[in-house]
Amino acid sequence: MRFDPPTVPTRAIIYCRISRDREGAGLGVERQREDCEALAAQLGVEVVAVYSDNDLSAYSGKPRPGYRQLLDDLRAGRADTVLAWHTDRLHRSPAELEEYIDVCQPRDVQTRTVKAGALDLSTASGRMIARQLGVQARYEVERMVERQRRTRDQMAQRGVWFGGRRPFGYEADGVTVREEEAALIREAAHAVLAGASLRAIAADWNQRGIRTSTGSEWEGAEVGAMLRRPRNAGIVRHRGEEAGPASWPAVLEEPLWRSVVAVLTDPERRTTPGNERKYLGSGIYLCGVCADGTTMRCTTSSATSGGHRVPDYGCRRRKHLTRRTDPLDDYVTLILLDRVARLDAADLLAVEEDPVDVAGAQADIQQARATLDSLAAALGAGEMDMQEWRVASQAARARMERAERTLAGAVRADPVAALVAAEDPTEAWNGMDLSRRRAVLASLMTVTVLPAPRGRRPGGGYFDPSAVRIEWKR
Repeated sequence: MRFDPPTVPTRAIIYCRISRDREGAGLGVERQREDCEALAAQLGVEVVAVYSDNDLSAYSGKPRPGYRQLLDDLRAGRADTVLAWHTDRLHRSPAELEEYIDVCQPRDVQTRTVKAGALDLSTASGRMIARQLGVQARYEVERMVERQRRTRDQMAQRGVWFGGRRPFGYEADGVTVREEEAALIREAAHAVLAGASLRAIAADWNQRGIRTSTGSEWEGAEVGAMLRRPRNAGIVRHRGEEAGPASWPAVLEEPLWRSVVAVLTDPERRTTPGNERKYLGSGIYLCGVCADGTTMRCTTSSATSGGHRVPDYGCRRRKHLTRRTDPLDDYVTLILLDRVARLDAADLLAVEEDPVDVAGAQADIQQARATLDSLAAALGAGEMDMQEWRVASQAARARMERAERTLAGAVRADPVAALVAAEDPTEAWNGMDLSRRRAVLASLMTVTVLPAPRGRRPGGGYFDPSAVRIEWKR
C-alpha cells in the first residue's frame, strides 16, 4: 500500500499491542514494531517513542499502560503522528475511540497504520470512517467471544479440559495423572483434615524442594486454592459452578475432596497470615476466673528474663489471670503424651456411629445435575421462560446442596490417630507442626487455667500443677 507523506516533518509515536502472546516472548509486538518503523521510514518521520502492551486485550477493559502513556504524550504535544499496525491495535471500544478522537482532533494528530492506511480525524467524514472501523472491530471481537463461550460450553458438557498452564498433579495435557504430585495432593488433603494449616503444608513442601507447576515456591494460599479445585475430584468447573464429570481421572475421591473444601471454607477457620497461632494453647486454654468459656491468648509479659521479655498466657477479656507459656505448655504436653502412651490409647480414637451413605449422596448429585442440564436445554430452546426455570430448578438445586453437605462430612480425619498409631508418641509429637499439635489438644482435652498463689512452690519452682484443670473429652 502506498502512503502519501505528510506535508511537514513530524514526530511520531509507535504503538503496538497483542491480545494474547501465545509464544510468551513478545514476538507479536516486535513484528508490529518492525513494520511500523518501516512505515516511519517511508513517511520520513522521526520516531520519538515506542509504546507497547503485550498480552493485553483492548476489549477486556483492563488498563493498558502503554496506551495511556501514548495519550499523555499526545496531550503534552510530544508528537503529532501515531503509527500503528492496524486501527484495531489502538482500540476496540467505541468509548476508547471517542477519547482518542478528543485527544487527536484539536491537535491535528495524524494516525497512520500499516494495514488500514491513514485515519483523517480532522474531518467529519474521516471521523465517520474511524467510527465505522471501530464498530466493525467491536463486532468481530463480540462474535469471537460468543464463539469461544459456545465452544467452552460444549467442552464443559463433554468434560474436556479448557487448557492453560499445567495443573499440579497432572501432566501438561491436563488429563494424565502425575502420580508423585497426586500423592502429595492426597497427603495434603489428609493433613488438612487432621488439623494442619496451609502455611505449615507450604513450608514443609518448600523445605522438601517441592515446587508448583510453574517452578515457584508454595504459599499457603496457593496450597488452599489447589486443594479446593473441583478437578481434583474429577469434576469440571465452568462459569464458577460445577458443570459435571470430567474426562480426566480424579486424584481425590469426591467425599474426601468435599470434606477438605468444607474445612477450608469454614468461616471459623483462621486464614489471615497475621492470625497464625504461634503458641500451643492460644485460643484453646480457658480462663478459670471468667468460667464462661472465655479463652486465653498470648501476651508479652512486663517481666524480663535475661533482659528479654517472655510470653504469657492471659485472659482474653480482662487482666486478672496470667501464666507463663512454656511451663504451662510443657505440663499440658506431658499429660497428653502420657495418656496416648497407655495400653488403652486406642479407646481415644473416634468411632463413626452413623456412617454416611456416600453412594446415595453421589447418585443424588448426578441426578440433580442431569435435571438441571435438561432444564437449561429447555430454557435455551425457548420451551420455558426464566421464571419457570427458576421454579423448576429450585428443587434440583436444593437436592444437590443437601447431597454436597452430606459428602462434605463423609470423611473425618482424627488428629489423634497419628499419635496412637506411633511406636513412640513423643517422637511423633515432636515431628508434628504446631497446627497439628493444636488440633490434637483441642480434640482430646479441655484445659482450664485457675488462679495460683504467688511465690515459689515447695519444690522450688513457680509452676503449680494444681492450678491447671484438665478434663478429657474422650
